[in-house]
Amino acid sequence: MGLILLRYGELALKGGNRPVFLRKLRRNVRACLRASGLEGQVESAGSRLFVHTGQVEQAIAPLQRVFGVVSLSPVVETPRDLEAMAQEAVRQAVAAGLGPSRSFRIAARRADKHFPYTSPEIGRALGAAVCQATNARVDLSDSADVSIGVEVMHDRVLLYGQVYPGPGGFPLGSAGRAVALMSGGIDSPVAAWMMMKRGCSIIPLHFRHNDVEAGKALDNCRLLEQWSYGFRLRPIIMEQAEVFGPTYQRLRALGEERWTCVMCKRTLITKAIEVAAEHHALAVVTGESLGQVASQTLENLGVIGYGQTLPILRPLIGLDKIEVMDLARRLGTYDISVREAEGCAYLPRHPLTRGNIAALQRLLAQLEQPVRGGAEVEP
Repeated sequence: MGLILLRYGELALKGGNRPVFLRKLRRNVRACLRASGLEGQVESAGSRLFVHTGQVEQAIAPLQRVFGVVSLSPVVETPRDLEAMAQEAVRQAVAAGLGPSRSFRIAARRADKHFPYTSPEIGRALGAAVCQATNARVDLSDSADVSIGVEVMHDRVLLYGQVYPGPGGFPLGSAGRAVALMSGGIDSPVAAWMMMKRGCSIIPLHFRHNDVEAGKALDNCRLLEQWSYGFRLRPIIMEQAEVFGPTYQRLRALGEERWTCVMCKRTLITKAIEVAAEHHALAVVTGESLGQVASQTLENLGVIGYGQTLPILRPLIGLDKIEVMDLARRLGTYDISVREAEGCAYLPRHPLTRGNIAALQRLLAQLEQPVRGGAEVEP
């Protein structure tokens, strides 16, 4: 059986609640292995998690998508003997392609203070052995070509020559559930992913207004499923015309089409809050970024959120479009989101950019009144 070391970050600061977070992290790691068709066992030891598996190479990529994991390394156990440790360090160096033209460092961590050698002494002894075997130069900075890690624990010594990054954050499910508005665009899947990183289990909700955008939204949900270990993503589809259509007709009848985008977002969020109540969710997630479009000015965001009964989470609020696009590329959602697009049928020619609560209250009062003449206007 091979061994993979998993490191976590923020969880270590949780004090008395840390066992709860670690249980969720272990559960999600097991779910990751099952979903990937891999066999393995998960255990905690000190401030580390370990995966025992005979499929180490196949497990690395899926484990890199487990929220709460900061980094991971395939590790080799050695006896608590300096000579055996040096031999394994040389083996790791050779496997990493270390030679005269490259640099390395030994990063030793002595968790067991009863071990007879200090961390600097371990580093010097192992470094000397690696230098003699490879003629590589020592570089103690982060820019070293190869970093060989050594962890001296109470019952074993672990060595590794590779560190793979994880997403960090909190284990999925540790922060409750949230309904995420999911369009076919770039922003919303990134916003959902960012809340998943903070421990939220996501319920995707798409308001369908055409097949093209619905297809992109569902494809992005399938991609996000690869990050949702421990909670199955079950997208919910509703017809935008059924949810917002009646309000749009009233706006046109009143000659208030400029309010369309703001009222559309208010209406969809209100419906999302109803969905949240049905699924025991505690918030609604949107992909809004301050000032990106007319409905996302600070004034309009205040109007959209006015009177809503659940928190509206906007994880992208301080990011610009380039930053969001970079994140989308990293996740793999970008190529899906920029496929052929079909615009919204409700987009007004001159959308409202500076709404206010007093005007909203007057408009809501008008919307509650019957339309004069009983005429309805189709979009």
